[in-house]
Amino acid sequence: MREIVLDTETTGMDPKDGHRIIEIGCIEIQDLMPTGRVLHQYINPERDVPAGAVAVHGLTEEMLKDKPVMAEYVGEFMEFIQGARLIIHNAEFDMKFINFELRKHGFPSFPSRDVLDTLAMARKKFPGSPASLDALCRRFQIDNSSRTLHGALLDAELLAEVYIELLGGRQHSLTLGNQKKAAANGRAANNAYGTDQDQNKYPPRLVQVNAEELQAHKEMREKLSTPIWDSL
Repeated sequence: MREIVLDTETTGMDPKDGHRIIEIGCIEIQDLMPTGRVLHQYINPERDVPAGAVAVHGLTEEMLKDKPVMAEYVGEFMEFIQGARLIIHNAEFDMKFINFELRKHGFPSFPSRDVLDTLAMARKKFPGSPASLDALCRRFQIDNSSRTLHGALLDAELLAEVYIELLGGRQHSLTLGNQKKAAANGRAANNAYGTDQDQNKYPPRLVQVNAEELQAHKEMREKLSTPIWDSL
């Protein structure tokens, strides 16, 4: 399955109040493994950035004034996420901004059925426990020491690790692959050496044990204080 782990930074809390996206970070994963494809962009919101928002992510109006506006970027963004499931922490917040911009620039809203909220996942898996991204990083021992400020790409990278852990860790994604590999190896062995039924045609191999080996085995057994067979 192709999935996009996504995060945004904004000028405020609600696009209906005139706030806009100023950073988008996307990490592509395929079958729970990062593919190396990343989409990251700072965006000129064509408005001021309130001090309260700057305190969260550190992005000022001055830093963003030479960046592309959303109209120049939305097509590339849509092409990247098309056909994938979006993995977002507190998805309701990000999606109201994303869908606002999509509709504004002539695109349909992204279907909610293709969005997975890791905040809801964490609250279901660990009811009553803190479920922020920082709290989940601490729970899963994911290094987030570089997260002094919020950043869309960094947060998407951390969330990708958290998401895999919420599903059971990397072993979750490796189990099925190992089973398939074992099955493939078994088929290859059968092709090379015959089927299991063919191999059962050969008589069992009889191993002869000499007196010296029997004596050594007896002495070894006598040294055992509580052998398991005494309880049978």
